[in-house]
Amino acid sequence: MPDEALTQRPMAPNPAEAEAQLKADAASEAPEAKEFAPMPQPPEGYDPREEIMDRVVAAIKTCYDPEIPVDIWELGLIYRVDMDGQRNVEIDMTLTSPMCPVAGELPEQVRQAVLGVEDVNEVKIELVWEPPWHQGMMSEEARLQLDMF
Repeated sequence: MPDEALTQRPMAPNPAEAEAQLKADAASEAPEAKEFAPMPQPPEGYDPREEIMDRVVAAIKTCYDPEIPVDIWELGLIYRVDMDGQRNVEIDMTLTSPMCPVAGELPEQVRQAVLGVEDVNEVKIELVWEPPWHQGMMSEEARLQLDMF
């Protein structure tokens, strides 16, 4: 192959010029650099736990007393849901009756549902009996579903 067919880059006379030439070559060969907007900052006062709490409530709403076709949130069986800074959740709940046949199962079902929420670390369920549950604790939605209005 003749020497004329080879293309060579001219040699830069010193290292600084050589480095500048390499940078210029790389810039001309690289696709256009895209500028990205800076990540938006959360609004002042934003607490990510509020979003997590919404997901915790949604998880609780997947739990039902098997004898009543309404979720336990709407039945008013959940008295308290708190989350600390480490995203550990504490729940106080009750049952429709101390003699409820799912007394041993329902709190664990709630615990497992809430543990399944992304970003929740630990879940503690406390079964409480005060104040005693009554039908007046049901939401309007639950009363409509059960024809108790």
